[in-house]
Amino acid sequence: MTTLSGKVALITGGTSGIGKATAIALAQAGAKVVVAGRRQIEGEETIRQIQAMGGEGFAVSADVSKEADVQMLIEKIMTHYGRLDIAFNNAGVEQDPTPLTEQTEATYDRIMDINVKGVWLSLKHEIPALLKSGGGAIVNTSSVLGLVGGAMVPIYTASKHAVEGLTKSLALEYAKQGIRVNAVSPGPIQTEMFDRLSQANPEAIEQLIAGQPMGRMGTPEEVANAVLWLCSDASSFVTGQSIAVDGGIVAQ
Repeated sequence: MTTLSGKVALITGGTSGIGKATAIALAQAGAKVVVAGRRQIEGEETIRQIQAMGGEGFAVSADVSKEADVQMLIEKIMTHYGRLDIAFNNAGVEQDPTPLTEQTEATYDRIMDINVKGVWLSLKHEIPALLKSGGGAIVNTSSVLGLVGGAMVPIYTASKHAVEGLTKSLALEYAKQGIRVNAVSPGPIQTEMFDRLSQANPEAIEQLIAGQPMGRMGTPEEVANAVLWLCSDASSFVTGQSIAVDGGIVAQ
């Protein structure tokens, strides 16, 4: 049984979907959980569910694309708990499928600010806290589109390839300092984000599921299980890796 007893974990984008499921999974394994996101009410609801199970944690309203917010978030964790052992950098936004020639600079800025700058800023401020705690584990949320190409969503695809690069680079930089850095790369997962994409382009989503080797969507809990393993001592010799939780899409 995986145990994270005595550990303090940060989950960005922990207000719904994969982030929320992972916050609950880490709390069930014994970690004290800090949920960060732009939606304070939803973050507090995640914490309420954790507390109802006998877990511990708190929610912080933060925008990971703003360095002042990330600094404030880490300071709150260190003030409250005095340590940080685990970070799941999950905050991200999607892209509506559109031909590249119709995509706007505003779309590029929005996606890159959250998906790339947000992960970079999080890593920048999490790592000193982890080092003070004697090391720890970081997991970044990538995507199958961080491993392969995606037509009609080139900005999102590029952003997740950047997450893969950050993951590998930081894994090498801190391998001898007790910090492991990995990524999870989900395929089609039944979340609010995927629901929005389905509404915007139902035909593309139907084709995606039709080509899915397992013939179904994944669940947030299935991704959370992979994150839990990467955060635990069970994966103590694993760093710089991207685990595809995709039902076999990348294997094709």
